[in-house]
Amino acid sequence: MKAAQINEYGTDVVEINNNAGMPATSPGKVLVKVHAAGVNPFDWKICEGYVNQSRKFSFPITIGGDFAGTVIDVGEGVVQYEKGDSVYGSGLFLSGGSGTFAQFVSTGENLLAMKPEKASYQEAAALPLVGVSALDVLSHKMKLQKGQKILIHGGSGGIGSMAIQIAKHMGAYVATTARKDRALYLEDLGADEIIDYKEEIFEEKLQEYDAVFDTVGTETYRRSFQVLRKGGIIVSMLEQPDKELMDRYHVNSLAQSTRITSDSLRKLSGLFDNGVIRVSIDRVFSLDEAAHALEYQRNGTVKGKVVIALLQEG
Repeated sequence: MKAAQINEYGTDVVEINNNAGMPATSPGKVLVKVHAAGVNPFDWKICEGYVNQSRKFSFPITIGGDFAGTVIDVGEGVVQYEKGDSVYGSGLFLSGGSGTFAQFVSTGENLLAMKPEKASYQEAAALPLVGVSALDVLSHKMKLQKGQKILIHGGSGGIGSMAIQIAKHMGAYVATTARKDRALYLEDLGADEIIDYKEEIFEEKLQEYDAVFDTVGTETYRRSFQVLRKGGIIVSMLEQPDKELMDRYHVNSLAQSTRITSDSLRKLSGLFDNGVIRVSIDRVFSLDEAAHALEYQRNGTVKGKVVIALLQEG
């Protein structure tokens, strides 16, 4: 089996192993032939060692979390899936999967759902982490309501793109920060107001917002408190809550840690099949180009999602 793996942590450590061991079909696990794998910032962060150092992981590690493919075998106790099913979900090694930048992946049935009927394998592979993150933050962490105002940072990225569409579906007024050349793309997603973060100061333009969804971190996170009304909320994908800022501005702040489940994936499938969300694929790489795909994602200029294709569509 071919797989993209690392044998150490660093910035240029991805290797293609043409003789990687086939994942085992163990109890509670599903073995899937991977058609496509989604690329996320978390993938290159794993390569560089941004994992829990208190846990020791054995090399080689097959990287990748998001994927879509076809079930080829199921382990003892698996009742939801059978051979031939088209599924999507997470196969991240940190969650007990075998890694998805590979021709085959083994993962728990609780990390899978049937692929959205109207999605291609590449589209489905691009959905899990970004879609579940956006859905969880807006619906559960923020409990966003119709008529409320939300600022979404990094609107043209994977999570931001999903969040804009879901927030508009929920009836919110959506402002977003992005590069000027992303304006038409963001308007097409439904953004009501687009702020060029290189030329404009968002906290001077926006006031009394109900919520901020931060996918950027650092100073952007800290400046965002000025946008919120008293009692508002900011949820960050990257930063831990800053109590001093929370007390100063009388707002709530939460850190997002996304947990992909079958239930969340099924909800995401419904949104896709009902036309509420769509995914924009910026660029498709082959498995042999996995290192280049990670570097492209790392550069931070992605519009939507990056995907690794293992099988041709159609």
